[in-house]
This record gives sequence, structure tokens and C-alpha cells, in this order.
Amino acid sequence: MPLIRKYYYEHGGRDYPKTTCTFPLQNYDHKAIGGTKGEGYFASGYDFFDGNKHGGHPAHDIFINDKNQDCLDDKTKKPVNVLSMTDGIVVAAASSWDTSSNLRGGKYIYIYQPSTNSFFYYAHNSEILVHLCDIVKPGQVIAQVGRSGLNAYKKRSPTHLHFMQLKLDSLGYPRPFNPYKDLLTTISK
Repeated sequence: MPLIRKYYYEHGGRDYPKTTCTFPLQNYDHKAIGGTKGEGYFASGYDFFDGNKHGGHPAHDIFINDKNQDCLDDKTKKPVNVLSMTDGIVVAAASSWDTSSNLRGGKYIYIYQPSTNSFFYYAHNSEILVHLCDIVKPGQVIAQVGRSGLNAYKKRSPTHLHFMQLKLDSLGYPRPFNPYKDLLTTISK
């Protein structure tokens, strides 16, 4: 992590104030978060290192208006942009996925934010618009919402962004952190 942090600042990355945080779906707000008052989030049973075998759901599913499941907003008939909620650096991304894969997140992005020592995970995208080591700013378009991932592509699942935050603890272990309050106060672009 020290090398990633160093790279971030040496390549133009900077810490933005918390007030610049952006809601992760363009033209949507906290009302699109599944459940009532963030109840879809539960960290119990989750361990980052369990991979696809982990329990829990330490994330928020943020749904778009897409009744026919074509990955387009029903009103605008256009793809919905996924925005980086914070500043950071892209540390992992999968830009391809097919239905035979058992990968839960499908096309996903992990962004590391040095100032909070956090990883932000954006999953089930249709298109990834950033690359490994890209420096991102709050509100930057990083992907488009899609239906990729083991369960997300199935008809029973409404089109949504799976959004998670993991904070590194004092030993460097990634622990779930519930960003619900931050999501409520972010601006929608």
C-alpha cells in the first residue's frame, strides 16, 4: 500500500474534501438504494479473502429504472454512468465477463482512496471506462451500469450497481465499512 499511495501522489492524485463526494450513479440519488434505510447492507459473515465463498452482503445495491433489463434508463433510453464517489487510484478492474463465469461481480472496479485507506468496489457494470493505475476524481465517469456477474445477469435481478467500501484496519486487513450515511449526503451529478 505504501507504493500505491506514493504512486498516487506522484502522478497528480490529491485528497479532495469529503464535501466533493458524489453519488455513484449519475442522475440518481439515495432513493435508488435498495431496501429501507440501507437495510440491504449486512457485513456479518463477510471476509474479503473468502472470494466467491464469502457470506454477508456488506454493500448497497443501487437500482436504475430499467424494467425491460436492457441496461438503459427507461426515461432517457441511455446508459447510466457510474461515477467515482471519491478521489483515488484504480487498483483492480475486470473489463470482460461472460455468462459461463462464476465471478459474482462481473465487470468490476476497485478504487483505492489513500486519505481514508479505503477501497471502493463498483460491480455489475456493462462497460469499464478506466484502467489500472488511473487516477480518478470525485464524480468522474468510470463505468456504465450493467447486468454482469453470476446473479446480476439473471432475469430475477433488477439492473443495479453493487457498491461496497472496505477500510484497511491497523493490520492492513480489509474490513467492511457501511457508507450509507455518506451516500445520503453525496451530491448527484
